Amino acid sequence: VLYIQVLIAIALGILLGYLHPEWGKSVKWLGDAFIALIKMMIAPIIFCTIVHGIASIGDLKKVGRVGLKALVYFEVVSTLALLVGILVGEIVQPGRGFGADAASLDPKAVAGYAAAAEKDTFVAHILGLVPKSFFDAFAGGDLLQVLLVSILTGVVVLQLGERTTHQVNHVIETMGQIFFRIIGLIVKLAPLGAFGAMAFTIGQYGLASLGNLIGLVVTFYVTSLLFVLVVLGGIAWWAGFSIIRFIVYIKDELLVVLGTSSSESVLPQMMQKMEGLGASKPVVGLVIPTGYSFNLDGTNIYMTLATLFLAQAVGADLSIGQYATIIGVAMLTSKGASGVTGAGFITLAATLAAIPNNPVPVAAMTLVLGIDKFMSECRALTNLVGNGVATIVVSAWEKELDRTQLARALAKPIRSAEAMEAKPIEQAL
Repeated sequence: VLYIQVLIAIALGILLGYLHPEWGKSVKWLGDAFIALIKMMIAPIIFCTIVHGIASIGDLKKVGRVGLKALVYFEVVSTLALLVGILVGEIVQPGRGFGADAASLDPKAVAGYAAAAEKDTFVAHILGLVPKSFFDAFAGGDLLQVLLVSILTGVVVLQLGERTTHQVNHVIETMGQIFFRIIGLIVKLAPLGAFGAMAFTIGQYGLASLGNLIGLVVTFYVTSLLFVLVVLGGIAWWAGFSIIRFIVYIKDELLVVLGTSSSESVLPQMMQKMEGLGASKPVVGLVIPTGYSFNLDGTNIYMTLATLFLAQAVGADLSIGQYATIIGVAMLTSKGASGVTGAGFITLAATLAAIPNNPVPVAAMTLVLGIDKFMSECRALTNLVGNGVATIVVSAWEKELDRTQLARALAKPIRSAEAMEAKPIEQAL
């Protein structure tokens, strides 16, 4: 069973990284190779799924309605995540008493992140949506650009006329089946990827690297867990399913994400699993890829909680206006992070840099630089669960959720290997 193999691989990776740090760091390429293999298939799968989904809907008004519902859900839940991070940061105050001297912080350690954050402006976001060419979006692997190209293509295919649309859609469907079967082969290498990534993490940073920052790490993990169980759990209950059973259902994907620190590594599998829960294929095809750029609950919690931690660590007090700015900027900078390892740190730098009369220097990020890797797993896990719940909710909202299939699937979860070996596109049609 895949999840058992991944779990064993993670344990072995931790053991190797702890006992032989240099060996642990030397196998980093296994994790990098696995993520690279997955990422090379992300763009074509998203393209085929979205184009096929839009063309299958057959109604541009419905496409717009589903997209609007998804965006409304994303913004509401993302705002809740930001507020939860601020609320917990104010109550627990993990940085209080840290006693960091802002003047003594070394800005060189985070210079690269700060430079990337300076380019992360509103105009840059808008221009970044447009690729240099149709194929450049696929070559670069930028999810927002792939989304734009896919939506435009899907809309045009839908307007070609019923006969031509059916022919083009058949070709797109066949291509999608090919790409999903390739992913089915790649995903069997997940244990090796998880082993390499975890061995490197422990070998590079060590268990002791948490040190006196363990409070922030624990606070973030507990906050994310509560967000999943309480906020997402409440939404799931309202939609008619159990968040616990849902987590058990996607346990394979969660373990792969835990090992690789990237929710992108399981995007194709999540799309398969959501269809297995009874969500309609067109909704899955629109919501899951869009959610990877617009619905990053874990990243949002991290940004507000980490910002408050750094402010408390350097003894700075934030005003109501600065809190509002943090929330507003975070809503923008989190878009397009796409669950990629390390992206959360860049968005944190962008958020800090945008605070007016900022009493928290960007150089303060050096305080959390060593432990960011340990929190990236939790960010990715929370993002993944949030996107899964969003897909089911939007599908139910659109009245395109097979509740009988949902109950049956959650009562007896299928394994990832079974999902990938099936013919989901044919079954959905």
